[in-house]
Amino acid sequence: MGETLQGLLELLDLEEIDRNIYRGRNERAQRDRLFGGQVAAQALAAAGRTVDARVAHSLHAYFLRPGDPRVPVLYTVDRIRDGQSFSTRRIVAVQRGQAIFNMSVSFQVIETGYEHQQLEMPDAPPPESLPTWAERAEQAKHLLPKESFAWVRDDDRPIDLRHVEAPTFLGGAARRGGNLVWFRASSALPENPFLHQCVVAYASDMSLLDTVVIPHGRSGPLGPVMMASLDHALWFHRALRADDWLLYAQDSPAAAGARGFARGTIFTREGVLVASVAQEGLMRPTGRPDDRSL
Repeated sequence: MGETLQGLLELLDLEEIDRNIYRGRNERAQRDRLFGGQVAAQALAAAGRTVDARVAHSLHAYFLRPGDPRVPVLYTVDRIRDGQSFSTRRIVAVQRGQAIFNMSVSFQVIETGYEHQQLEMPDAPPPESLPTWAERAEQAKHLLPKESFAWVRDDDRPIDLRHVEAPTFLGGAARRGGNLVWFRASSALPENPFLHQCVVAYASDMSLLDTVVIPHGRSGPLGPVMMASLDHALWFHRALRADDWLLYAQDSPAAAGARGFARGTIFTREGVLVASVAQEGLMRPTGRPDDRSL
């Protein structure tokens, strides 16, 4: 297992401070704010500590304030309900006495019932044929600030991302249509279904907001754009493995009022729909000549 993936698993292994209270450490990254996927995954992990023999089937979250990567995050879990089939939890993430994030998660006992899938996986080239993240970054080296290139270029990441087309922040041009991204954990994970859900929750916040920018490009007619996640929703339809290739098919139906909406569907390599995602983000034009705050 790669060191960075092992580091992610350690971040998900929260420290129990008291009943329903957990502390999470942060990723070591050159960011001025916490990655939302980390906070969402840790909040899900905290909620999972309070249920037995149930798996998450949906989560709904709001990003309230930018997280400080220098300060550990405290997660408090409210055990709202435990029924015969479903359990509901509310989680609040706190730094310096202020809530930075809240999430509701619903868990369900494993059941069988009617099944259908009416959405087909879009055609996509195999992930092995696509450039790695590091290769994409190297190709766009001239576009990246010198002080952040080493971090962007680093290929020791917990999630292996393979974009079918270059993202806008790595030189991709404005265009119509959606976004296709293959992803998986960078090496094999333990046989723990809930852990795989947490890793997918972490990865689901990657690349989604960039889909909102694609029709405009990073420097559209209103200038550069500053973006930040406002909310995030994730539904798990079927059991999945985060260490097998998953295709993240994304689109952005609308943007207005300095906000953009994106949605995604996650398929196994065999075309089975295993999860769906929706997110709204701030999409504010700025007068800055670059996007370094991202």
